Amino acid sequence: MVLLDAMEKCSGVRLLQLELNDNPGVCLKLAGPLANLSAAIDMGRTAAGSMGVPIVADLIPAPSPLSAAAWQGVPDFNPLIEQPTVFDPEKAMTPNKGFALGLIETQGYTAVFEAIDAALKTAAVEVVAREKLGGGFITVVIRGDVAAVRAAIDAGKARVDGLGKLIAAHVIPNPSDGVLSLLPKL
Repeated sequence: MVLLDAMEKCSGVRLLQLELNDNPGVCLKLAGPLANLSAAIDMGRTAAGSMGVPIVADLIPAPSPLSAAAWQGVPDFNPLIEQPTVFDPEKAMTPNKGFALGLIETQGYTAVFEAIDAALKTAAVEVVAREKLGGGFITVVIRGDVAAVRAAIDAGKARVDGLGKLIAAHVIPNPSDGVLSLLPKL
């Protein structure tokens, strides 16, 4: 979500589909003018680098219309992680101004639940999503005004140590339409 937000905000690209894969990993499929896609990939690499996350990115100029059969994932459900692995963006129903999303990802369920409990007790935020990624990785997404989400995420991060491994904690002010389209209706 962090990379998608950065990529959408830096250029005029749009999310075609998101697909979860092993390791845990995510494949973002984007469309837009070639220069915008190139800029988005550069931004994605920069954002990933700042978080210490490796990415693989490729740009296909003027793809064949027949290639959609290869890249377009078919809706499915993975019982191991109790969720679909292919997401087609839906039009976001909530304007993206005036609030933020916060994400806490851990390896270890106890750690993330303790972190979110601390976050909810610290500031006026609400839980909007929970994603199991496999391998004990779990991400919880909260929503609120920017200052509240920042305070909540900081409080949550402080509670993870000793209970599990903090993978990521991030605040997305004014999330992009693509990010919003992947969340449950807010």
